[in-house]
Amino acid sequence: MTTTVTEEPAAPPVAKTARPPRKRGRLVPYWLLLPGLLWLVVFFALPMVYQASTSIQTGSLEDGFKVTWHFATYWQALADYWPQFLRSVLYAGAATILCLALGYPLAYLIAFRAGRWRNLVLILVIAPFFTSFLIRTLAWKTILSDGGPVVSALNALHVLDVTSWLGMTDGNRVLATPLAVICGLTYNFLPFMILPLYTSLERIDGRLHEAAGDLYATPATTFRKVTFPLSMPGVVSGTLLTFIPAAGDYVNADLLGSTDTRMVGNVIQTQFLRILDYPTAAALSFILMAAILIMVTVYIRRSGTEDLV
Repeated sequence: MTTTVTEEPAAPPVAKTARPPRKRGRLVPYWLLLPGLLWLVVFFALPMVYQASTSIQTGSLEDGFKVTWHFATYWQALADYWPQFLRSVLYAGAATILCLALGYPLAYLIAFRAGRWRNLVLILVIAPFFTSFLIRTLAWKTILSDGGPVVSALNALHVLDVTSWLGMTDGNRVLATPLAVICGLTYNFLPFMILPLYTSLERIDGRLHEAAGDLYATPATTFRKVTFPLSMPGVVSGTLLTFIPAAGDYVNADLLGSTDTRMVGNVIQTQFLRILDYPTAAALSFILMAAILIMVTVYIRRSGTEDLV
């Protein structure tokens, strides 16, 4: 009689459980963020806290300033200098619109038509950054001088008659008028509009234009239905990069304008460096920052660009 021995099936191999990542590895991203966070804390958060405390102080330079929670400084600053605030918004808005009107065709040309000249045109757009902001603004005093060719041409074309009627110029001169300040702002911040527009337009797939043409869309319809909507992130970025610094600028209004074209940046500079009224200057800075933040938030929400919301 024979007995059969049945072999038991071998047990399946036990899968090794993955070791949880070491704690040190999980902290690596935070260590990489540490330099940037320290930079923001030292050069943004701490100055903001200091300015906030300065805005609610009272006193004088001789006796010293003390924190007395005097929030009435904000209301007094706004009541005294609201024309400069309004002027800053109007000048910055006009310069932004002009930058968009001038920058969009140039960015479109670079993205779709420049060909082998693309890099050269981009260098020409960036070239003004190699010159000091102050020198570029001073150059406009020569360009817009009363006896210069630009003003003579505008007089010959009777353009200054229209701008004088609109209150942008004074008679036959351009310097020391709102138009001069807006021209300076437009020129100095134009590259901030062109570069985001070019980046957004350059990412558009050219086959979309071909598809629109195959569907019998005219060039104008293609631009309105395809190109411009797809370039909206660049439009929003460019307008923000132009409007925000232009609203707080004081160099163009100081060098190209007059006492009647002073912007809020000029008032803040005067309060800080000449009158030495630090609480009022700090309050004006915070009011300007809050106003820009509100306008930017509303603009981004209304523009409907998901990349920035």
